[in-house]
Amino acid sequence: MSAAGLFTITRPANAVVSGVTAIIAYLIATGTVIPSTVILLVIVTLITAAGNVINDYFDAEIDRINRPERPIPSGSVTPLAARCFAVTLFLAGILAALFTPLLCLFFVVVNSLVLVLYAAKLKSMPVVGNAAVAYLAASIFLFGGAFAGWQALVLMIPLATITFLATMVREILKDAEDVEGDAAGGADTLPIRIGIRFTTRIAMGFALLAAVASLVPFLWWGTWYLAGIVIVDIIILAAAVRTLPCQTPASVRETRATTLIKAGMFAALLVFALSALFL
Repeated sequence: MSAAGLFTITRPANAVVSGVTAIIAYLIATGTVIPSTVILLVIVTLITAAGNVINDYFDAEIDRINRPERPIPSGSVTPLAARCFAVTLFLAGILAALFTPLLCLFFVVVNSLVLVLYAAKLKSMPVVGNAAVAYLAASIFLFGGAFAGWQALVLMIPLATITFLATMVREILKDAEDVEGDAAGGADTLPIRIGIRFTTRIAMGFALLAAVASLVPFLWWGTWYLAGIVIVDIIILAAAVRTLPCQTPASVRETRATTLIKAGMFAALLVFALSALFL
């Protein structure tokens, strides 16, 4: 076991970006950022890191096929160390949340439970597992708003909805990429049940819904927001379209659709932040 392995297994870039997203959510909801919002960064980073670790713990056998370079299958982190590390990170995040409003603490506890349930059980359930991940991504916006109270949380619902739908696209296509390992590990994902071809069409449907939902903030942010988000929509829709001819996991991977969608989601976050600051 190595310290580098423990660091890598948290997927630190992913965890920190999630934490920054919570601060951006607060900025969007209130129009400002205050020093105390740094605790949002700390909490979300810790809980996201914990979720990444526990997910790798439960996915060790699947990752030996799909992601052999990851810390557990590569041997740089033992399963026991990963489990203990995940518990430590979860507890640290929950303890930090004690210094936030009760509404935020509620999200932290619920999301911690969802992360564990997802890794242990929900991931192997078609659509339900995808929806759990999509909720977790969307809830970061709700969590950031909750730091400013109920009214700010409500303001985040449209952005949370957009995030939920876009994440569904990426998660469904990720399952299509990982059919071999998921099948070997006993998972029961959507592409395993209905095949790659129908799965990519369902992903396309969610991409269209995400594009429609992304137009709603135009009502208060106006034309400049629309110009930015249309570019994002084109990226996500184009990525989904590229997968439509695919009939095998390898062909889905070759489209790099999930990477493009991830880039589109980062771009959407930038559009949201700039719109909150200047529009």
